[in-house]
Amino acid sequence: MSLALNWAFGLFSSMRAGSPRTSRTARKRILIVDDHPILREGLVQQINREPDLVVCAEACNATQALAAAEHHKPDLVLVDINLPGRSGIELIRDLRSVSPAMPALVLSMHDETVFAERVLRAGGRGYVPKKAGGDELLGAIRRVLRGQIAVSDVVSTRLLDSLSGRHSARTVSPLEQLTDRELEVFTLIGQAKETKEIAQRLHMSTKTVEAHRAAIKRKLRLKTGPELTRHAVLWVEATR
Repeated sequence: MSLALNWAFGLFSSMRAGSPRTSRTARKRILIVDDHPILREGLVQQINREPDLVVCAEACNATQALAAAEHHKPDLVLVDINLPGRSGIELIRDLRSVSPAMPALVLSMHDETVFAERVLRAGGRGYVPKKAGGDELLGAIRRVLRGQIAVSDVVSTRLLDSLSGRHSARTVSPLEQLTDRELEVFTLIGQAKETKEIAQRLHMSTKTVEAHRAAIKRKLRLKTGPELTRHAVLWVEATR
């Protein structure tokens, strides 16, 4: 919660007083999807201060987001990756299936080198770390609304190298071997969630969670459950 508080307060402090207003009907409409109310409030305040942007709806999970997208028809969906039930990446796929022209931009606390390409593969149009400032977020929103991709220079270089057949000298994270669902389970393990709680949050059986845990241990070459937990906790802490 401290991250959400700090980030939300950072948004409040970065507001520009006296921004000119235009008609609300002329402003691009943003749907915010995040399960932290304080962070959503900060985002709403920041976006609504802009002359060309307005928040048309909020949602705290994928189910609410899909209903809001259907009802409000936003110009852009701003979504977190960690959501109760279906993840933000799964939500992006769902949105693409029901409304292919509706762009999604991810705002997340997680390492962009692990998640940004996954977001783009799912159909997202960009990725902004939560540690970024308000101006960087607003710039990314506007780039996506113009039909562009909004990612960092590091991610852009990796994508261009991949398309050109070149291999950069970067160190490949072992986490890149994990599927989107395995990475989500790994993240929840690092947040000290027990198997039963993970199963409830992700709407799956405990047996399926255990299968994911076994696959993660195998791919990361970890031998025991405590070793898996330790690695997951260290990774989560490093991304905060």
